[in-house]
Parts: sequence; C-alpha cells; structure tokens
Amino acid sequence: MLLPLDRTDAACSWCVVAGDLKPVQRLPLLALGFVAFVVGTGAGLARLGVGVPDAAAAASALHGPLMICGFLGTVISLERAVAIGRRWAYMGALCAGCGGIAAITGFPQVAGGLALAASLVLLTASLDIVRRQSALFTWTMAAGALSWAIGNVLWVAGWPVHEVVVWWLAFLILTIAGERLELSRFLPPSPVAQRVFAAILAVIGAGLFFAAWPRGTQLFAVGLVALAIWLLKQDVARRTVRTSGLTRFIAVCMLSGYAWLALGGGIVIAAGGLVPGSAGYDASLHALALGFVFSMVFGHAPVIVPSVVRAAVPYHVTFYVPLVLLQLSLVIRLAGDVTGDFGWRRVGGVLSAIALAAFVMGTLAAVIRGKRAALRVGAPG
Repeated sequence: MLLPLDRTDAACSWCVVAGDLKPVQRLPLLALGFVAFVVGTGAGLARLGVGVPDAAAAASALHGPLMICGFLGTVISLERAVAIGRRWAYMGALCAGCGGIAAITGFPQVAGGLALAASLVLLTASLDIVRRQSALFTWTMAAGALSWAIGNVLWVAGWPVHEVVVWWLAFLILTIAGERLELSRFLPPSPVAQRVFAAILAVIGAGLFFAAWPRGTQLFAVGLVALAIWLLKQDVARRTVRTSGLTRFIAVCMLSGYAWLALGGGIVIAAGGLVPGSAGYDASLHALALGFVFSMVFGHAPVIVPSVVRAAVPYHVTFYVPLVLLQLSLVIRLAGDVTGDFGWRRVGGVLSAIALAAFVMGTLAAVIRGKRAALRVGAPG
C-alpha cells in the first residue's frame, strides 16, 4: 500500500494528517464497501443457481460491478485517501460505496454515474501523488485509476459489462503491481528491470486500446503473463517466503497471486480472447479477479487495515485457512470449466464464498485480539 506521503517512519500508519479524517470517521465508508462485498458475493452464488436472499438474487447481473466498483473501488479509494490525508479524496470512497448501494437497490444507471465519479476522484488523487512524488510506481497506480475511469465511462455509455471488464481488471492489476513496485524500493529493481516493467505496461496499454477485438485482449493477456513473470522475479516475496510468521504468510499470498495472474493471462491467450459465456471466459476472469486479486488482498490486509482504521491485525496461523480455501475453490471451479461440469463450477463458487467469509471473520477476530492485547498492556487501542 502507499505509505502516507512525507511520513515514511515506522509509525506512519498510525498518524492522522491535519485535515484528514479520523479512523473512526472512515468506518462508515468501509461499511459501504462491505455491503457491496456481501451482496456481490451472494449475487455470484445466485448466478450459479445457489439459493440466496432476494437482494442478492436481484443483483445477480451486477455481480462484477458490485465486487470491482462497489467493494474494491471503495477500499482502494479509501486507501489512497488515507495516503494523501485530504478530506476531498474520501469522496472517491463515498461515491464508490454509494454506487454499490444504488446497484443493490435497483438503480444501475445511478450506480454507473457514481462509479465514474469515484474513479475520477481516485484519478485526481493519484495524479496528486504523482505531482508530489513522480516515480514508476506512482505512475503505474495512476494508470490503474485511469483504466477504471475509462471503463466506467464505457459502462455509463451503455457498453455491456463483458466489454468493460478488461478495463476494470487493468485497474485492479495495475494498482496492485504499483503497490508491489513501491515496496520494492527497499530492494529496488535494476534500471534494466525498470525499463522492462515500463515496456510491459506499454503492452498492457496497447492491449487495452485494442480490447474491442479478440487480438487486443490476447495482447493484454500477453502483458499480464509478462507482468506475472516480472513480479515473480523481482518481488522480495521469493526471499521472505523462507522466513516465518506474518512475513511468510504475505509472501505465500504474493506468490500464489502471481501464479494465478500468469494462468489467467495464459487462458485468455489460449482461448483466443475473452469470449462471453465460454468456459475460458469464466476461468480467466476468476483466475484473475479471485485468484490474483484476492490472494493479494489477503496478503495486504494485515498492513492496510492498521493504516485505515487504526487497529492492529496480529498474525495467527489461521490466516492460512481462507487462503487455502480460495486456492482449492479455484482449482475446483477451473476443473469444472475444463470438463464442462457445471456442478464442479458451483462447488468451486460456494467454496470461494466460504473462503471470502472466512477471510472477513478471521480479520475481525485478529482485530479483536489486537484490541485485547493492547488493553492488557495499557497501550492505546
């Protein structure tokens, strides 16, 4: 995650910049995102024929927008706002969260407009960060925000979700890649490696530009596979996976995510692009959006949560439970895609929902443990 600007000391994640929101004031924004998360997860299950509450079933057509724009858009916008410490930047999280509520309550056009507003605020915040600190990682995250904005413009213009999703995926993937590149400042890539990274971004950008054609999405996927290889080679996770505790857990999450990024890109290439309704479409989207993105979310949560809500997330070995469940669920789902067995896809989808629920409950349990430990030693909570 982005370190708060001009505060790179070890305690920076606990600081509140003058003019910023207090941690308790950020909680309602986070809650909006989690409403989209819960209903979006249920909507995904409804698409697999699983019985869910009416609100989730009614939103089944908006499963992707709820998870990407409503939940992840809110969380990423909130994280970016915390990084720059300015109240106006929180409008991005507010708009994304309210957009999720609009989608759930049956106003998809309003949801699209709010998602567009959120992405424009995030883009403005990202460019503000670039202005203060021009670096390859800040430009990469700005490119991710721009991708979200373009995707939302197309969505508002009436493009179907399956034609917009590649832009939304680019938003998530470039944001995460930029964050990993930022953390590599402690073990910086060589100038040659940085030039290779920039070239990979150019390939991804070219693929996005031609995404309306199958060859364009294949080019985009080539960039994703190259990015996965670059991250696997350059990320410090290759070394820290040999350690223990939280450091090893984060490394395992990162390495798992890179494997899914490469596999998802490879499936798009082999399938000849993203063909809606095909097995390759389902497999590649879930390899990327669940396998890569949520493996990275699981790994970053112990770092992001303390900075956003000022609550420690002490490591526990049970952190591995949702991670293992997620990997297993995806293997089962992709097996169903390969064999054409819808039952396997359904089992995989249900296990994915259980993994996500276990992640949320495990994180909450860790926060409670951290609060109790702080009270025992008399430290501020």
